[in-house]
Amino acid sequence: MSTAPEAEPVIKVRNLKKIYHIGEIEVPALRGVSLDVFPGEIVAIMGPSGSGKSTLMNMIGCLDSPTSGEYYLDGQLVSELRDDDLAVVRNKKIGFVFQKYNLLPRANAIENVELPLRYSGDATDMRARSLEALTRVGLAERVFHKPNELSGGQQQRVAIARAIVNEPAIILADEPTGNLDTKSGQEILDLLLELNAHQGTTLVIVTHDPDIAAQTQRTVHLRDGLILSEEELSA
Repeated sequence: MSTAPEAEPVIKVRNLKKIYHIGEIEVPALRGVSLDVFPGEIVAIMGPSGSGKSTLMNMIGCLDSPTSGEYYLDGQLVSELRDDDLAVVRNKKIGFVFQKYNLLPRANAIENVELPLRYSGDATDMRARSLEALTRVGLAERVFHKPNELSGGQQQRVAIARAIVNEPAIILADEPTGNLDTKSGQEILDLLLELNAHQGTTLVIVTHDPDIAAQTQRTVHLRDGLILSEEELSA
């Protein structure tokens, strides 16, 4: 009896290396990372400061280019994409949630959420789609509030609404609960997990918090720019 083929990884990284140059000094941030993330997976990336977590996230998010190695996104070799193609990928295929929210201070909540739609040139029903995204994160009553009129948890909800308004297949969250208290942080994580459960959104979450990582399906541990093996973790 034949069996169904396994799903192809939506994120496929092979021997990824990144070296930064500070004057004449070479600083290796990634030393040869290989990683597969499959559609609908929830993966946590953990490691101490300087381990390469954010560098890896920037590579996966097409925000930076590796020094060497290969990255395939949905089977497409990212290094072959032109700058305008990369912009489309970042706008439509990947949603970003950052620790510092990155909201425009003079824009209200719904105007912040509308930004990806404006950049994509797809302004069809922009206001209605943005309102729907804010409603999904529980902020239907705060759409005209500016960031300084919102709590940290509410600002992060706006950031999540902005990340999902284009209905991306992947959400990359870099320390999304890092600036929040425990209760607000759990509420934000619950929102992300709900997106996965209801829409099959692939989640990659960078976190220092083992309680957050414990609620994901798999944890990848980085140290000194390398992924640790099970033997290294248990040593």
